[in-house]
Amino acid sequence: MDISRRDLFQIGGKILVLASVGATLEQITGAAPPGEAYRMADHWWGMLIDIEKCIGCGNCVRACSKENNVPQGYFRTWVERYEIEDEAKPPRVESPNGAIDGFPPSTRTDLKSFFVPKLCNHCADSPCVQVCPVGATFVSPDGVVLVDQTYCLGCRYCVQACPYGCRYLHPETNTVDKCTLCYHRITQGLTTACCENCPTGARQLVDFKNPQDPIHEILRTQMVQVLKPYMATRAKVYYENLDGAVR
Repeated sequence: MDISRRDLFQIGGKILVLASVGATLEQITGAAPPGEAYRMADHWWGMLIDIEKCIGCGNCVRACSKENNVPQGYFRTWVERYEIEDEAKPPRVESPNGAIDGFPPSTRTDLKSFFVPKLCNHCADSPCVQVCPVGATFVSPDGVVLVDQTYCLGCRYCVQACPYGCRYLHPETNTVDKCTLCYHRITQGLTTACCENCPTGARQLVDFKNPQDPIHEILRTQMVQVLKPYMATRAKVYYENLDGAVR
């Protein structure tokens, strides 16, 4: 999609007007106003995923789809199964329908096999934020990467810029959609739908500004990694027991 200078000035003017009347983040995102006890400056959200605990059941994908009205055939989170026969060769990776119905039993018992849940990494230095020509993609004060669909042009620049493949163009609104870390839930003191419905606790919502959050001890004592660290995005989805074959 081509964007003219006139379009940019018009959209920029709308953003300034919105800001001048004191528009709040919940108005932009559509989330309910946070409770009185919630202060954005006190939080910096992320997620911890333990690969060894994931069983590929698809509960997280189904819960996310239902909670966020994700259109059929699209996913805010999904699960991949890795099968490795030879460490010197690329792994076999599959994710049938995003794993919303889980996985069929593997026919091979001689392979190294494991599951990897994926979602938006809510990067502190997000490439998607940097390339958005109108500021529709932004990082909230509490560290969640969000999309203001009021101003999204559907230009797909952010979709192309995301190194994790976690964005898509909504087929009905023609605006970009992605994981919001269930912002409407976490600002009310709840966890995300995917974390709440994981039967093994493989996913955990974490708050890096909470000194009591177990994430701090885990980062100090466990082997924890992010996806594609060479991208230097400062991703905030951390993985325990992540195999080197994961891409």
